[in-house]
Amino acid sequence: MMFEHTLPIHWMTWLPSQTVWVLAIVGGWLWAGELSMAAQPPNVILILADDLGAKELGCYGNAEHHTPNLDRMAADGVRFETFFAMPLCTPTRVALMTGQYGFHSGFLGMSNKAFRPPQNTPEASIFNHFTVGDLMKSAGYVTAQVGKWQLAGEVPTLIHDCGFDEYRMWAYEHNLPTGVTHDASKSNENGNPRYWHPSIVENGKHLPTTADQYGPDLFNAFAIDFAKRHKSQPFFIYYTSVLTHGPHVETPDPNHAGKKLESGFKTNLEYFDYLMGQLRNGLKAEGLAENTYILLVGDNGTGGDGKGTVTELGARVPGIFLGPTVKKGLTSMAVADLTDIMPTLAAISGAKLPTDRPFDGHSLLPVLNGAQVKHRDWIYSHLDDGRLLRDDRWLLQIGMHGAGEKFFDCGASRNGIDYTDVSDSKEPQVIAARARFAAILATIPEPKPNGVESNKPKVKGEKKKVKKSKAIE
Repeated sequence: MMFEHTLPIHWMTWLPSQTVWVLAIVGGWLWAGELSMAAQPPNVILILADDLGAKELGCYGNAEHHTPNLDRMAADGVRFETFFAMPLCTPTRVALMTGQYGFHSGFLGMSNKAFRPPQNTPEASIFNHFTVGDLMKSAGYVTAQVGKWQLAGEVPTLIHDCGFDEYRMWAYEHNLPTGVTHDASKSNENGNPRYWHPSIVENGKHLPTTADQYGPDLFNAFAIDFAKRHKSQPFFIYYTSVLTHGPHVETPDPNHAGKKLESGFKTNLEYFDYLMGQLRNGLKAEGLAENTYILLVGDNGTGGDGKGTVTELGARVPGIFLGPTVKKGLTSMAVADLTDIMPTLAAISGAKLPTDRPFDGHSLLPVLNGAQVKHRDWIYSHLDDGRLLRDDRWLLQIGMHGAGEKFFDCGASRNGIDYTDVSDSKEPQVIAARARFAAILATIPEPKPNGVESNKPKVKGEKKKVKKSKAIE
């Protein structure tokens, strides 16, 4: 359903002049209120797409996928050619929530328990960290989370503990209230479904759904409704999409009610694109579009094509930003990563970051506003003991579990094409670049197991063979 924004008839044109004077005097509060609304702090929607590498979008050069709404978002704002997440889900979500790399938050990895905080330690619970929800609450924002959570917490406080006033989340079995089960017998997914007949908890209570209801629609509707209900005050929505994570089941057909489109990654991505268009239409219909920042990033590379690998393909995700002060149509060559989101939110909202802990990123606003071209000297990504370090030209790839290093001269390329492997080069400029990267790494604690026995699969007779992490998501 498309949202239409119809302009109201000017009600004063048909009132008697005496009535207008009365309203001008008695109703002064109304006009003052309208002026106050126009001057209120900007709203913010932070969108995290699931399993979506940058290379999948039309605005990043993909000719197969039809993503007109995401492409339009890029045209209406700033698109970063090189924006890094972590190569796997949980380290990304923690970095985004805390503004910290894993060597500060404790979440170096996900599937391998030797590289995440030991269970039952304070560090393992996300609500013991300072989060983006806490930040925006401190600036007077009303806050919401919608979609995939996949972090610690107990029902019913769960997401509330992280600074969010409301939430509608896709619920694993352990997220359901005591005594509640979700009947997934009519779903085409195993476990607790996120798509058809979805398992959802809203503000601590199970939300019953039916077999013909599609989870991403319900999450998108909640985001639009929250914005509508809170249009008179600044709001922050952390929208963690379940798309485009597998299974890539059938999606609704936006053009034919009650029908479905075939399963597959392409249809799932294009439906995510459709929902982003619906979200923006919903904001426009409520008169909110002009005073709302939208920050859209991905959580890791595409599932089956980058995800879980300590490579640029695993870390390079969309970075699309638009809002009231954002320069339109800018493609930025500045390198940026997830840790930049927290200080950017602080700059937008006027909130103050705590001084009792480190934050690893820097505000993107100067780049978004067009005030400066360069952002950072380098960006970083990690998974277990694997690491990526990138600057404008060079890329260092340190494989997991002793897989070795590779060093690339990327030239002016940002999409993995025409990179040159210079790992064994003795050229002076390569040696100088490697020395500069070594100096940077010397300032970063080397990722090491936390003392808990690794649950990484052991391959008999192959001590250094690397297996991809298998995420339970």
